[in-house]
Amino acid sequence: MAAILISEVNHVIPVGRLIDLAWDADPPARARGVVHNHVHRLRQLLAGQAEIATRGQGYVLIADPCAVDVNRFRELVSGARGAEPWTAVAKLRQALGLWRGEALADVAGDRVRRTLGVGLTQARVAALQELGAQLLLLGRYGELVTELTAWLAEHPLHEELTALLMRALQASGRQAEALDHFHRTRRHLKDQLGIDPGPALGETYLAVLGGKPAVVPHLSHRPPAGPGPAALHASDRPPAPPPSVAQLPTRIADFCGRATELAALDQNLDRVPAPGCVVLAGGGGAGKTTLAVHWAHRLTAEFPDGQLFADLRGFERPPMRAGTVLSAFLRALGVPDAQIPDSAPERSALYRSLLAGRRMLVLLDNAGTADQVRPLLPATPGCLAVVTSRRRLSGLMIRDGAALVTVGPLPADDALELLGTALGRQRIAAEGAAARELVERCDRLPLALRIAAARLMAHVGWSLADWTKKLADERHRLCELSAADPDLSVEAGLHLSYRALSSGAARLFRLLGLVPGPDVEVHAAAALAARDLERTRRHLAELCEGHLLEEQAEGHFARAGMVRIYAGKLVASEETPAERDLALRRLSDHFGGAPLRPG
Repeated sequence: MAAILISEVNHVIPVGRLIDLAWDADPPARARGVVHNHVHRLRQLLAGQAEIATRGQGYVLIADPCAVDVNRFRELVSGARGAEPWTAVAKLRQALGLWRGEALADVAGDRVRRTLGVGLTQARVAALQELGAQLLLLGRYGELVTELTAWLAEHPLHEELTALLMRALQASGRQAEALDHFHRTRRHLKDQLGIDPGPALGETYLAVLGGKPAVVPHLSHRPPAGPGPAALHASDRPPAPPPSVAQLPTRIADFCGRATELAALDQNLDRVPAPGCVVLAGGGGAGKTTLAVHWAHRLTAEFPDGQLFADLRGFERPPMRAGTVLSAFLRALGVPDAQIPDSAPERSALYRSLLAGRRMLVLLDNAGTADQVRPLLPATPGCLAVVTSRRRLSGLMIRDGAALVTVGPLPADDALELLGTALGRQRIAAEGAAARELVERCDRLPLALRIAAARLMAHVGWSLADWTKKLADERHRLCELSAADPDLSVEAGLHLSYRALSSGAARLFRLLGLVPGPDVEVHAAAALAARDLERTRRHLAELCEGHLLEEQAEGHFARAGMVRIYAGKLVASEETPAERDLALRRLSDHFGGAPLRPG
């Protein structure tokens, strides 16, 4: 009963028609009463969601038509008519993606399935034929072969789709497979129905056998500038949507090191199944973007349909909205502004439909949260999203199966190589001890090392020892490791990470600036902040998530030198002297009353 009302939402269905459809055999004498009882129960089930109203001698289900998937299907198929071919393909994929098995498969009663289901199935096949025709027109033969092979495995008697598959295989240079599909279909028709293939399939067979060019079936839309003849040759096939999307930023020419991280990234691609998303997580200035861009450029041959890029500005105010990024991506994929949906979920659905069947790489830089990233993830095998973030974005690993590669400080040898690439290896070799001390003062962070190298190149008279001596003064180290561009400084990067913390974690981070040395222990942190262990552990975990601390053993944490220095600046400027004294007294009591000096 529900299926009948839903299939004709907002249309009055006479009780007599409900009775005819609901019973396969002759209806009982009390059929009208049974219908009324069913409607009453449906009203209770749908209360607050939809209304079933009585209209004369019938009933009508009053609801948003688009809440019913069959109406959404029809709307998308209708929208594909007259659209540009690549837009039509996206809408038809969305429409066909709404299907879950056969029409009304879970509805009891053969009559209702025959009466309503046959029309729905015919509409589905028509949409599939239209999709196939558009893909054939665009020259996307591999996608078409995949689509039709899956369908015909379950519906081997469908001649029109078999003809489409044969044309796609022929256009792909697989003539023998195309002919084999014809013979297989002919056997099925003979064995199951006792008939021979129809004229259209027979003509397709002869055309493939003779090597004639593919004929595009009837289309609801042809590009105005397209060819007049039905036969499409390579020279006159209309252009596909811009598949040559190449948005990757320029990679740094002197990239060095990161062998461990690159190997981990490559290993993720070799996994079966390969993850559709890889997160590169690390603190500010660790070189996540540089690494991601370098790796992405290495992979361009594996993603021949293009590469998309967006800076999500996840730690800035305001961050980039997913809907804004989707609009930019859709334009890059050839969707005119007038055809970009208004809502972000619809943009995401169209974006994923356009990526279906393609091999594309999507680089999402500087993500703030998993929710910001999720609408931008491709939903089809063959595509890869590479995400960089100061956070681990654990939600992507848990819900979306993303892989994680942590980007930490450079190994000492790689840090020296980076410095040598910028300043000259002979200079580094001549002042080896000072160079090794310099990379440690910079916490072996690529950003800090590049700033130091730039300062040294600007002051040719400075020795590495002179510069290292300047950085030894912790009061001025963060200031020295800054550039004219306010965004290019270690302190600016630390500030973005700090600003993203919850108030409790931010307070603990500041107070840790009172602790001398690199190590932090959970019980000492709890005493310092005057918080219970459970809350302190949560705040420490948040600091680790943002790569401001690193848990090296159970309850024991380490921090980089410049993180400690920055925390010391914050606690001096944002906590009152009385609050600092109280915190130090609590920490002293925790250690048995030994006097402590601020870090």
